[in-house]
Amino acid sequence: MTEAANIAPQRAWGKGRLVAKSQGGRTRIAELYQEGCAKIRLPKTFDGSMEAVLINSSGGVTGGDRLNWAFEAGEGTRLTLTTQACEKIYKASAGTAAIETRLSAAAGARVDWLPQETILFDRASLSRALEIDLASDAVLLAVEAVLLGRKAMGEAVHAGLFRDRWRVTSGGKLIHAEDLTLADEIARLAARPAVLCSAPAFATLLYVAPDCEAVLSTLRAALARVAGAGVSHYRVGERDKLVARVVAADGFELRKILVPLISHLRKDASVPKVWTL
Repeated sequence: MTEAANIAPQRAWGKGRLVAKSQGGRTRIAELYQEGCAKIRLPKTFDGSMEAVLINSSGGVTGGDRLNWAFEAGEGTRLTLTTQACEKIYKASAGTAAIETRLSAAAGARVDWLPQETILFDRASLSRALEIDLASDAVLLAVEAVLLGRKAMGEAVHAGLFRDRWRVTSGGKLIHAEDLTLADEIARLAARPAVLCSAPAFATLLYVAPDCEAVLSTLRAALARVAGAGVSHYRVGERDKLVARVVAADGFELRKILVPLISHLRKDASVPKVWTL
């Protein structure tokens, strides 16, 4: 009994890497690597772009798990990255899970980072980092959505840890940085009006492109009747960016808000095939 009690629980580990290149007017694979529980699938597309679906074959994340993703969009490529399903972050008996994602986009490339929602369970513990490096004319659309439990299942998050770190550079210069930490008594913190006002679903959208100012009015009109939502336009050096924040009563309502925004910024293209409403 003593020896068994000292055995550390098995932890999931995965590493995935994809490099895309432009060839014959289409975005194609230059490199593909996957190890452990990290899998990458590439459904067929018909418009010359590439869509990559990330899969965590362990079925979820808990304390001590490690996932590492790396993606490179070569010159002139169009790459959409999404996930097979919502990533579930389960209660951690010990340790903190870590998910690290690195993206880069070369000259004339576009990357859409559109994972499905991250679902936090009560007493989950996750530290997540997103690092993006853009060429001076590369386009980025990045959306991260988080659910504090599944409302339809009667779940709620009372305590735990969630750290989310974003760093985006363009032409070697920092153009966007943010750090979010929800720790300890998450429910009490999230109840504050300046935080989430008890909304269990929230999302951040970042768009870096030359047409930010042109699409700003459309996004603001779409969010005008959404309580707790807003979008801002910034110019950082030679780059323009839009940052939108959205909160909602549940995951379904959040998707109903996000899907039209994403579609508009994708020039009326639909969300990834694996997304549903």
